[in-house]
Amino acid sequence: MTVGTVVIVGSGASGVALALSLLERGRKVLMLDVGREVVRADHPDLAFPAWRRSLADPAETLLGRSGEALVLPDHDGEYYGFPPAKKIIFEGLEGFDWVADGFAPLLSFARGGLAEAWTGGSYAFTPEELEGFPFPADEMGEAYEAVASEIGISGAEDDLSEVFPHPAHPLPPVEADAHTTRLLARYDLARETLRRKESCVLGRARLAVLTRDRGERKACTRLGRCLWGCPRGALYTPSWGLARCQERDGFTYRPGIRVLRIEATDGGDVRRLHLRPVDGGADEVLEVETVVLAAGTLATADIVLRSLAGVGVDRLPGLMDNRQVLVPFVSPGRLGKGFEPESYQYHQLAMVIEPGGGARQIHALITTLKTAMIHPVVQSLPIGLKGALRLFRDLHGALGLVNVNFADERRDESFVALEDLGGTATLRVHYEPPPLERTRLPAGLRRVRRVLRRLGAFAPRSMAHVRPMGASVHYAGTLPYSANGGDLTLDAAGRLRPFRNLYVADGSALPSLPSKNLTYTLMANAWRVGRLLGD
Repeated sequence: MTVGTVVIVGSGASGVALALSLLERGRKVLMLDVGREVVRADHPDLAFPAWRRSLADPAETLLGRSGEALVLPDHDGEYYGFPPAKKIIFEGLEGFDWVADGFAPLLSFARGGLAEAWTGGSYAFTPEELEGFPFPADEMGEAYEAVASEIGISGAEDDLSEVFPHPAHPLPPVEADAHTTRLLARYDLARETLRRKESCVLGRARLAVLTRDRGERKACTRLGRCLWGCPRGALYTPSWGLARCQERDGFTYRPGIRVLRIEATDGGDVRRLHLRPVDGGADEVLEVETVVLAAGTLATADIVLRSLAGVGVDRLPGLMDNRQVLVPFVSPGRLGKGFEPESYQYHQLAMVIEPGGGARQIHALITTLKTAMIHPVVQSLPIGLKGALRLFRDLHGALGLVNVNFADERRDESFVALEDLGGTATLRVHYEPPPLERTRLPAGLRRVRRVLRRLGAFAPRSMAHVRPMGASVHYAGTLPYSANGGDLTLDAAGRLRPFRNLYVADGSALPSLPSKNLTYTLMANAWRVGRLLGD
């Protein structure tokens, strides 16, 4: 191993941000990754209608060879599925075995990780939300700005600026579709009432989406193809950051490798990594000096638990995730209006209820329906699918969905463990909801529906869909930052106690989980860790 080389495990959002931060400071980086490659979209200048006509087999591309991406009416299932183009992001890995209780895990072994399928929401933690971290909030502020400069974040100076202070000077927002514009206009009329009665602020979503060209990544031109992967690179994904790393001297990327465990001395010096080629071949041992785990909360837990099995550590408590509830709505003022297939497909508005923060805060993302094939309102109409689809044409431009997020906190009852099941060391993911969830969710949803009414929209109460834990993929908390010390916690630099040269830079590190997307914060924290390791 080259002197001074930092080994990073994982190519997701955290790993790429960490690598870029280290490379800026002249450190050498070796990135180990399973790294299945996601195919980039073709025809980067064709909008959705023209692109669909250009496809040799539109049904297979849009719905899958066996229709696996088609989500039919089902009151108990999820509302939306992933398109075939993103199937590889969630494919399992032979030999990586897991079971789950009260949790529906999603793992990724793709190049770029789970954030290859994210929707771009970039919402910084406030100073109050960073109080449990053992370093000044200013350190994260600097890192947020560095990451925003690297990936590009669009937004607006509006009411949300008091809740999401970074980036201080965002790119202009993505051009809003007509339904979004209507909701914004209704908010302007009801702003004072919503702030006073519901403690609610609303504004343009903060998105990792370019509205100006930046190198090989081009600005969003509203092609309407976000669901299948932005063909212009306007929507940032970690694979774009990985490509930037590969342009730099001192960076080596080695895909096709699973890291099984670390090997350390009794004094806590990590000396070796045990590796397994995923396509076959003999296991390997790699001599190392500094290692950073950034494989994602569950995969990182697997490595740590396998490494410590010999000393009796078989459980990491504190697993967290945001509970999400999907709330379909209709804007009657938009009935009969056309929808806009050539527009940004994901959420363009965000709202926060209880802007002061804490467990009571609710963060919600508002998406108006564009090119989605079907909508929960239509799925539930008691007139048969054929009749519902006919009616859908008139409803299409009036439909939307609110993704409501609730905060979580660490509890010993929720954990990741390594268990011997039938002679195989298997990862167990166990989650227990917080005791107050039964009252917190209904109360929060009532407030969301009241806000929607002020915006001229109607949300049928019976159609709110509580997603299973794990569906948000905001996993965190199993190797947390701690100012008080303790084995298997992190110091301010991200070093995992009691090891001397082993660091963690993914969601495992978070000591608490506010009610918002965490990817921007994970990247900022990884960037901060890279700065400390690089100095």
